[in-house]
Amino acid sequence: MSRETPRGRDESPDERADRQWQELIQEIRVAQTGVQILFGFLLTVVFTPHFQGLAEMDKAVYVATVVLGALATGALIGPVSFHRIVSGRRIKPKAVVWASRLTFAGIVLLLATCTSALFLVLRVAAPDTVVPWLVSAVVAWYLLCWFALPLWARMRYTSEE
Repeated sequence: MSRETPRGRDESPDERADRQWQELIQEIRVAQTGVQILFGFLLTVVFTPHFQGLAEMDKAVYVATVVLGALATGALIGPVSFHRIVSGRRIKPKAVVWASRLTFAGIVLLLATCTSALFLVLRVAAPDTVVPWLVSAVVAWYLLCWFALPLWARMRYTSEE
């Protein structure tokens, strides 16, 4: 079976940057919602009565999780601020590149936040012997969905041209 490569779009660099920016903003909306809900929840945990009874190790994991959530939030909101600050300066193609990098960093930080939060919750809710296995399985799933499948599709369906 032959693989046909679709032709590129007939668009100017400015049109391409506009399209890429719109696509990126749609992607960010999805990631921002998830990270903001998770981060908001994490901020409330410290004020619950159960928090004071956590072991020091669990409190340290919590602090790391909150910091990771804050970093992910910053990276995923960063492109909006970036766009606002450079808007009208005729550098949209460069803005798309930088916003894309911030978004990717935010996704990696979101992966770390979700992993850390899951680890913390499971340390409290599940037997210690199953926690590493459950966390590893979920992280493997995230890696498959967020990175491996897209990279596979990129290599499989992207032409060398």
